[in-house]
Formats: sequence, structure tokens, C-alpha cells
Amino acid sequence: MGSLDIKQESSPLMTNPLDSEEFRRQGYMVIDFLAEYYKNIQKFPVRSQVEPGYLRKRLPESAPYEPESIERILKDVHDDIVPGLTHWQSPNYYAYFPSSGSTAGLLGETLAAGFNVVGFNWISSPASTELESIVMDWLAEMLNLPKSFTFSGDGGGVMMGTTCEAILTTITAARDRILDRIGREHINKLVVYGSDQTHCSFFKSAKIAGILPNNFRQVKTSRVNAFSMRPDALRAAIQADVDAGLVPFFLCTTVGTTSTAAVDPVALLCEVAKDYGMWVHIDAAYAGNACICPEFRHMINGVENADSFSFNTHKWFLTTLDCCCLWVKDPSSLVRCLSTNPEYLKNKATDTQQVVDYKDWQITLSRRFRSLKMWLVLRSYGVDYLRNFLRSHVDMAAYFEQLVRMDGRFEVVVPRSFALVCFRLSASAVIQRLYDSCHRHGHGQKFLEEETLNDVNAELLESVNSAGQIYMTHSLVDGVYMLRFAVGATLTQTHHVTYAWKQVQDHASAVLARRINSICNC
Repeated sequence: MGSLDIKQESSPLMTNPLDSEEFRRQGYMVIDFLAEYYKNIQKFPVRSQVEPGYLRKRLPESAPYEPESIERILKDVHDDIVPGLTHWQSPNYYAYFPSSGSTAGLLGETLAAGFNVVGFNWISSPASTELESIVMDWLAEMLNLPKSFTFSGDGGGVMMGTTCEAILTTITAARDRILDRIGREHINKLVVYGSDQTHCSFFKSAKIAGILPNNFRQVKTSRVNAFSMRPDALRAAIQADVDAGLVPFFLCTTVGTTSTAAVDPVALLCEVAKDYGMWVHIDAAYAGNACICPEFRHMINGVENADSFSFNTHKWFLTTLDCCCLWVKDPSSLVRCLSTNPEYLKNKATDTQQVVDYKDWQITLSRRFRSLKMWLVLRSYGVDYLRNFLRSHVDMAAYFEQLVRMDGRFEVVVPRSFALVCFRLSASAVIQRLYDSCHRHGHGQKFLEEETLNDVNAELLESVNSAGQIYMTHSLVDGVYMLRFAVGATLTQTHHVTYAWKQVQDHASAVLARRINSICNC
């Protein structure tokens, strides 16, 4: 952010930690600090360049006993904290999946933090509960979800922190539903299913819910099918478990897997699962955002036959972390296994059974006023803008994909999905080039025996990221190491994508040159 312009320190002493005028003064300073941060964000290395343990060397060993001024604290944020940040909001950030922010999202978060309500039930803050129900129905309409997922259709939605919470909640509900039927002594027979591309949070959630690790099924996918789960493979896995006396009860399908943004065929998989009476959850954490666009809505066709659906607005919807939106057809299934009703939470509103007590829809008791920031985002930008915002990133990813295909050294590993491009230095072009160069020096066979294409691509990624100009991450799928280029940062524009590709090309040339030189000098 350049030099931090800190005015003369005021006295840090105060008698009221919530003094309105002091809050105003310090609040302006923090907003100004963040405004400068965003203004200058492109100047920072996108991936933090610090070494492990750097911060402990900079900070005191114990907390201060006397108050310190906001001016001094912000200076330390600038000097000590910012260097240790990986800048997710940078326009040159293409790693993992996005965590897009916006003015409306940030200010909505500020409002929610300022009110600081703990909305575990309706009476604890009626506006928090009712706004959440309304906003979840708005989002359901934007996604064209079946009425059965809305409050008017006897379903409903709830805002949680992350997909991990949503999946744990639904697995727990599905577990209790089946155990109520077959007896709790049979919990060790329960089996859950996903693909080998399903997010690790699914299996973590199943473990927390008491499912034996031996009863986690990862249905194998392949590059031929763009790493989506095949219904015939799922059916074979389920039937084998049934024949072995086990009880299939939960299927997690994914729309937009983490590694490649693969899309499972939801409708066909639901048909298989329903033949066995299983709960079906659709995890659309990333790609569900894009499904508010009519041209992508078909990706969740079949959702009408699922039991639950979730996506993360904090990924690609201009809403700050955290906000995972979960819809269920049968809220009572959540309430039956998650409700708590101690004397100190009893109240007349709950007794009427005319209100939602969201504490009974989630794992934790306390909850934040997440719907406020989502409400601000929807009102500040509107559906049309949000759709076009998402489309712009898809278009930029398509542009990057074209650039990759135009360079004969590279290949797109799987067809682009949404705004994620998975690519690598190709075997046919790169290894042959290195082989030809080394063969002239009598080292060709040695190179092919000792080095692999995955190593070359891993070296390329680390070279790019270490330079700090852009940031990407990788995945290893079916033995193939690939670079992931995920467009989705709020500030990213086409010229940033062009710049990123030039960085990749330059580092590829340097990596290949180093490889050739090291071999030829042997």
C-alpha cells in the first residue's frame, strides 16, 4: 500500500469500549486503510512470500498490559500482517476457487458485526431469522429450484458457514432417518457414496457423523468422462454393498468438483439412489453460483429428485466469507436430530410453532446474521448484474483456454467447465522437445527414465507462484498433474488474464531451458 499515512496518535485511553464517537473515528481509519489496500493490491506478491514462523519473530511474546492506539495497531497491520497475506482479492489471483468480495458484501458484514446479534432462535432477534428465510427464498427463485425447497412449499433454506457444515448437517439427518427405521445398533452398516472427485469435506463429515471409514465409497471416475460420476458405476457399488448386508443411505453428487469443476449427472444419479431409498445431497459449492444464469441452470437438472442442495455465495457471488446456502425438502428431518429445547431457550413464539428456530437446522447453537450481507448484495447489484458478473468470468476463462490451445507446448487436460481451465505442459510437445535436445547430446534415454512430465509441470507452477505476479494451484487427477486457472476475483479483467498467460509462457520457457541445460551439462 506504499507508505502508511498515520496521523498523530490520539490517546488510547478510554472508559467506554463502545463509545460512538471513538467508533466513528476508528471506523473511518479502518475503512480508509482497506480502501488504500484495494487501490494498491496489485503491487503485492499474490502469494505471500514469507517463511513459516515469520510472524512470531516480529511480535512480542505476550499481550500488552496497557492500551495501544489504533494508529499504532494499523501500522503494525501494514508492516507485519500484510506481508503474510495471500491476496485473495487480487485481480491476479487464480488459485483454488474464488472468494469474491464487494462493497455491498463488506458493508453488509460490517452491519452484521455492528449489530452483533446471536440469532439462534426467532425471539433472540426476529429480523435475523425472518430476513434469512426471505433471502433464501429469493435465492431459490433465482436458481429456479423446485417449490418443494422453499418455505411456501414446506421446505426451506438456511445459511451456514461452509459446505462442510451443510454436508455434516444433511448426513446427520439422513443417518437418523435410516436408523430410526432399522435400529441404532446398525450404525456400523451404513454406507455413504461420492466419487473419487468429491470434496474431502464429505468424507470428513461422514466420519464425524459416526460412519465407519471402511464404509466410505469413492466411485472411480475417468478422464474419458471428464471425471464425472457414472450412474452404472454407482449402481454397481451400491448393489455390491446391499449383497454384503450393508445399508446404503447417503449419496453426495457434485456440480463443479474442486479439481476440475466436473459436473455429475444429477438426474441419472438421483434415479439410482432413489431405487435404494437413499438421501441425495447436491454439493454445488462453486458452480451453483453460475446456475442463476439460465444457460447454466441445466447443470442441476434433476435437483427436484434430491433431498438437499447447497452452494457457497462467498465463493463467486460477491459475498464475503462465510456464507453457505443449504436448502432441504424436509426441514423436520433436521429438527428431529438437531433440536435443543432447554428451559432457558423456551419462549411463547417457539411454542406457537409459527416461527423458524434456526438453531435446530444446524450443528451449532449460536449463529451470525449472514443474511444481512446477502440482502445488501442482492439489493445493491440486482439479478441481471450478478448474472453478467458471472458470465464475464466464464468469458475470460474461455479466452484463457484459447490462449492455451494456441501454444503447442500446452494442452487443456479436460474441457473447460464454468470459469476453470485445467492445463499443463503436454507430453507430446514438451517431452519430445526435451528428448530431441538431449538425444543430440546422448542423454535422451537417461532423461526419459529419470524425469516425468508431472515433475516438469510442478516445477513450472512453483516458478510462477514464487515470482508473485500471479497465483495458481494444481491438482493431481488420475495420475495427471495439472495447473488450475480459476477466474473469479472481483477485480480481474481481460487484460489481467492476458498478463497471466504471458507469465505462464515466460516461466515455461525458463523451466524448459533449465531442464535442457542441466541435462546437457551432465
